[in-house]
Amino acid sequence: MLKIGVSACFMYPDKERLVFGPKTLTYIENDMAGYISQEGVLPLLLPNLGLDKIKPIIDQMDGFVFQGGTDLAPKFYGEKPIIPGKWLGDSYRDEYELRLMELAFQSGKPILAICRGIQVLNVFCGGTLYQDIATQVPEAIIHRDAERYDTLHHGVHLANGKILDQTYAEETLKRVNSVHHQAIKDLGSDLEVLATCKEDGLIEAVGYTRAAPGKILGVQWHPEFTYHKPGEALDPKALYGLFLSHVKKQTLCN
Repeated sequence: MLKIGVSACFMYPDKERLVFGPKTLTYIENDMAGYISQEGVLPLLLPNLGLDKIKPIIDQMDGFVFQGGTDLAPKFYGEKPIIPGKWLGDSYRDEYELRLMELAFQSGKPILAICRGIQVLNVFCGGTLYQDIATQVPEAIIHRDAERYDTLHHGVHLANGKILDQTYAEETLKRVNSVHHQAIKDLGSDLEVLATCKEDGLIEAVGYTRAAPGKILGVQWHPEFTYHKPGEALDPKALYGLFLSHVKKQTLCN
């Protein structure tokens, strides 16, 4: 069985929470769990442990998925908040996931980075983010709406001849959901753009050029939210299938 390590989301101590109020909770969003848990695939949530404990666990994984969630703190890409007190990020999770990304890169195994995950990948590679699209790119379309949430969609342009263009060559409906207010600003080293928003040109997908096409891939949309909604957006099964093809190839080589 293939073992896919999943980066964790966190809920922090909250005295108003009746259950586990003083404790930090580590979790995976349920749609993500369902998306990853295909036949022959075992998702394993990777807790925030010390290097001596997490490294042996990392070594046992066949691939890695970085899930969505909170903002990254601007300090991790060399900036200060553009508006004091706003969009400060989650330094605890940032430190954990940037270290996890480093270990995943060192392992040489496939990586699929989703929403916040693509932002972590870009920052890890030395890139920067728009702290708030609406503030810094006023001409951009709306990319996050709390009420519409994952029913908000826009078109995407897939870079001609690149891996996502090849993956979705037969698909006529090229659109994705949009649940984010931050996005890639300066592209990190050794990353290439695989998709952009059709309406405003913001980066929607990237690939790592020093690995086989699709082996280390980030997307700004949430494929897990459309897994059981065929025809609503780019086929999420095709994206996950691309990732798993690299996972299976990697396991054959080991």
